[in-house]
Amino acid sequence: MSRTRLADDTIIALATPQGVSGLAVIRLSGKDSIDITDKVFAGKRLIDQPTHSVHFGTIGEQNKIIDEVLVTVFKEPNSFTKENSAEISCHGSPVIIRQIIKLFLKNGARLAEPGEFTKRAFMNGRFDLAQAEAVADLIHAENDNARQAALNQMRGGFSNEITHLREELIHFASLIELELDFGEEDVEFAKRDDLLLLVGKVQSYLTRLIASFDQGNVIKNGIPTVIAGKPNAGKSTLLNALLNEEKAIVSEIPGTTRDVIEDEITLGGVTFRFMDTAGLRETQDVIEALGVSRTHERMKIAALILYLFDLSNTTIEEIAIEEARLKAIGRPYIKVGNKVDKASKQLLSAINDQDFVLISASSKTNLETLKKEILSKVNIQEVKQGDVLVTNLRHYQKLTETNEALERVVTGLNSGITGDFLAMDIRQALHFLGEITGTITSDDLLENIFANFCIGK
Repeated sequence: MSRTRLADDTIIALATPQGVSGLAVIRLSGKDSIDITDKVFAGKRLIDQPTHSVHFGTIGEQNKIIDEVLVTVFKEPNSFTKENSAEISCHGSPVIIRQIIKLFLKNGARLAEPGEFTKRAFMNGRFDLAQAEAVADLIHAENDNARQAALNQMRGGFSNEITHLREELIHFASLIELELDFGEEDVEFAKRDDLLLLVGKVQSYLTRLIASFDQGNVIKNGIPTVIAGKPNAGKSTLLNALLNEEKAIVSEIPGTTRDVIEDEITLGGVTFRFMDTAGLRETQDVIEALGVSRTHERMKIAALILYLFDLSNTTIEEIAIEEARLKAIGRPYIKVGNKVDKASKQLLSAINDQDFVLISASSKTNLETLKKEILSKVNIQEVKQGDVLVTNLRHYQKLTETNEALERVVTGLNSGITGDFLAMDIRQALHFLGEITGTITSDDLLENIFANFCIGK
């Protein structure tokens, strides 16, 4: 049976990616982390050195050197976790990394759990829960907008907004609570008109933050974009051309693509998740029919549909029928005329003014025009330093719950409800806001959040 994990244990983990590399960084944190490092480090006595200093030496035991290293010392509270910490830069051989970590475990450290370094930083007051979650978002940012949004949140922009909202509500909540203490004397410390104005002001903040989630979610997770059309329209060829690699199998045999093939590409700082789908047709093949069904499902929830028409083998009447079905889905779409080099002059003349983007996926003709059209459909603004966007679904849910609680406050004020019911709804609003920043939290919530972090972070 393993020993109980304690908050003051010294934890250790590899902070850089697994695998062979030129260098690797191993992190330790805990009150004894520098003392334990001193046991296995041959060089200067680290406990006597100033914080944020770097020292050359060797790691090993009993005259057996494992590697030459650089050790960086961080003394509490001037570290990421606000605990004594050490970072060991060694050569990136998996054998060296494994032996060094094993040596530290032998001398009193234990392996860190996922996100435990950031969790300790939160528990020690280094930053609040929303900022801690932004650390993970920053690590996983796949485009510059996502990076800037995460950085703004990590530096406290979003938390400052939430703190301001809570402070506004706490003042009136305390006056309402005071009224309850003098209930028999029929006194009113919190003017109802002033409270109504305050709630309206807070709700205007909340509405702006909630509305920002649409853009924030797209920036963080990418825009789901379905490539659809009949079999052999060139969907897989287009996916390969956009990705500039042979991701999907291309064949002249209809029905080659039977499942959804996904990959990502960044256009203009925005990440798109392109999905190549099974060709839309009636089929008796059970597997292909399942793929067609999945195509319809993805089209219904897509943020954007690229619908390909095979201009070498279609008529203007067939195009009208397919577009009518496309409109019925109700999702934004771009009509893409593929194989333009094989289209008849009559067809090209007929569709010339029907807002097609004409391309040849196989020869990559007009792909840049298509990319510009794709970007024009999403209207994502560049994220600047200081912009506050909601990118986290948990935060969005709590903001929505806060707004619903305040709606009940407004209803109560307009109907002359008693102070005890007003206090209950205001307390709920404060509770939901507190759950965002971690002012109010639970062990289950923390475990769920930090379980999704990297081991070394």
